[in-house]
Amino acid sequence: MSDDDNSPISAREAKQLFAELKSAPALVLAVSGGPDSVALMWLAARWQRSLARGPLLTVVTVDHGLRPEAAREAREVKRLATELGLTHRTLRWHGAKPKTGLPAAAREARYRLLAQAARAAGASHVLTAHTRDDQAETLLMRLLRGSGLAGLSAMAHVSERDGIILARPLLDVPKSQLIATLKRAKIGFADDPTNRDTAFTRPRLRALLPQLAAEGGDARNLARLAARLARANAAVEVLADGAERFLLLRDRGVAPQPGVRSFEASAFTALPEEVRLRLLLRAIDAVGHEGPAELGKVETLMAALDQAIAAGPRAAANGRTVLKQTLAGALISLARGRIHIAPAPVRRSKGG
Repeated sequence: MSDDDNSPISAREAKQLFAELKSAPALVLAVSGGPDSVALMWLAARWQRSLARGPLLTVVTVDHGLRPEAAREAREVKRLATELGLTHRTLRWHGAKPKTGLPAAAREARYRLLAQAARAAGASHVLTAHTRDDQAETLLMRLLRGSGLAGLSAMAHVSERDGIILARPLLDVPKSQLIATLKRAKIGFADDPTNRDTAFTRPRLRALLPQLAAEGGDARNLARLAARLARANAAVEVLADGAERFLLLRDRGVAPQPGVRSFEASAFTALPEEVRLRLLLRAIDAVGHEGPAELGKVETLMAALDQAIAAGPRAAANGRTVLKQTLAGALISLARGRIHIAPAPVRRSKGG
């Protein structure tokens, strides 16, 4: 990409952005009507036309039913999509809206509807218009929430959700370049006022970015930091994979129990702390039935495990259970020198 953050994206640069998607049978483009997603649609359409046989493109707009202008914006997206020769669908988020956590709920609904649209269109990927600016904001949000290394890696260029691949081809592109691209093409776009609504966290952080940029913390540097943390996170994941294989080799003579993860406690404690945390997280998420475990709670659990392993050799020798805790629908116990992670009994409802 060009180093000029205010230069329009050329046809050659667009070809590079979408190069890895050339062999996909069909793609869904998530287009809300704002500048980022409209630019995504225009660039993808231009790229597709340059191919002898490119993927089938379907444009999907999700109307969350939260703003009266959303229906009109969806019609505008449909009009432009039709001019570009693309199929368009508007999907609506029906039902009651939560009073708290609205952005997260709306995001979940959006991805659910996009995945449904992708399956209906026979598409392998959903393309979203997340930019370098979005990446910087995501890093800041997760930093303030105390996320671990995986969370601070922010968004990946490619991920998976509900069996559909999510691709973010514009993740290294500044928003200013997308706006410059649309201006040169003389294409209009919508302005969503919720993007400036300081009742929500992301707009508040967005308003701080100019001050951070003055201190060197601009979107380019923040996104670069996220990329470096992603690189480190990938390296730790490789170490965790190796540690899993190591623990399995130590257990060659131990009969496995179906649906239960088990580690030799002494071998487990010899591993680096971050690797142990990831192994616990993997095991709890694999057998638990209450959703992903929170990192902070797993850290507390591991501290309790370390303390029990260090203080309980006599109890372990006598066959007593030294520790037993539940977390995220998993039952974690320490007995006879081994850590066991099994599904926890399902909690009875108060009315049951």
